[in-house]
Amino acid sequence: MKLCAVGLRGIPDVMGGIESHCQQLYPRLVKAGMEVTVICRSPYIDKKREEFEGVQLRSVWTLKHKFFETFLHTFLAIFYARFVVKPDVLHIHGIGPALFTPLAKLLGMQVMVTHHGADYDRQKWNQFAKNVLRFGESMAVKFADRALVVGRTLTGQLKAKHVEQANNISFVPNGALTGVDASLSADKLPADLNLQPGGYILAVGRLVPEKGFHDLVEAFGQSQSELTLVVVGSADHEDEYSQSLQQKATDNVVFAGRRSGDELNALYKFARVFCLPSYHEGLPIVALEAIAAGTEVIISDITPNLDIGLPDDCYFRVGDTQQLADKLTRVDELALQINKDNFLSMFNWDNISVDTYDIARKLTTSASVSGPAAH
Repeated sequence: MKLCAVGLRGIPDVMGGIESHCQQLYPRLVKAGMEVTVICRSPYIDKKREEFEGVQLRSVWTLKHKFFETFLHTFLAIFYARFVVKPDVLHIHGIGPALFTPLAKLLGMQVMVTHHGADYDRQKWNQFAKNVLRFGESMAVKFADRALVVGRTLTGQLKAKHVEQANNISFVPNGALTGVDASLSADKLPADLNLQPGGYILAVGRLVPEKGFHDLVEAFGQSQSELTLVVVGSADHEDEYSQSLQQKATDNVVFAGRRSGDELNALYKFARVFCLPSYHEGLPIVALEAIAAGTEVIISDITPNLDIGLPDDCYFRVGDTQQLADKLTRVDELALQINKDNFLSMFNWDNISVDTYDIARKLTTSASVSGPAAH
């Protein structure tokens, strides 16, 4: 069985939740016997690299542009998939790229779409862009052979809204690694940051408004915390927001840029607390990774974050910097502990890969029975 993925920037080690999802999922599908090709956006990857843990990588050109790159690349990638890769299943990621689901069906492919979150809620989009994304969501649900949704609540909402397609909508969450290597020592912390274990608050993500890092910086300034605030991540497209945010750096507020591998794992493991103040998520992989590393978390109370099912003290009202400041001040007094074993069994990449494999296999079986034009 051959699967081709489009809609993401690329793998490996490309910043973004969808990219992290694919980097964990596809090598597992390869180990299960699937042939997987990821069509990557040329500006984000090493074009000479053709393989990652058994996953075939193909670079297709696109403009690096905040608004147009996703749609242009997905359009080109679908034709590349159909006529070069020739997969049994096309796997589209995100409701923006899912705008082209009918095109993929017209080209005769079995299509599986993963809905990574209500992107039309993102603050960066104007009303026209939000309408386009809502239309993409509709195209995914109405025309894809199966729609996979990472959020439990969002899955229920889509089933209720699209009753005729409800049986083709499945909840398949993001996962977390089974935990950071227990032998990972504090000497793996980035030397240039001069951090001590338990001496910092960690946040990880792209420097875009919907991640709420401006709230976190403000709340940290209002708090009486003696920890250091470390924000790991960068912006795909440097703009006024990302530049103004980084200008707020001080001795105790550190913008650490992108980190990966042991450095990132150590940052998760040795943080006193992880904070995600986002206004929009699908199902936040960075929070799942922090929890899997054994780190306590404080996150905003948006629905996708609530879907994780953490203790009440782990949540604060989104945008409420005063409440967040209070939690950062009193972090030692809060009940932030969770049952890690239960958590890891729920958000388990191995189980998620089995579910995804079974869904893709059923699509190929139905196609062979019904013929290539079936929907």
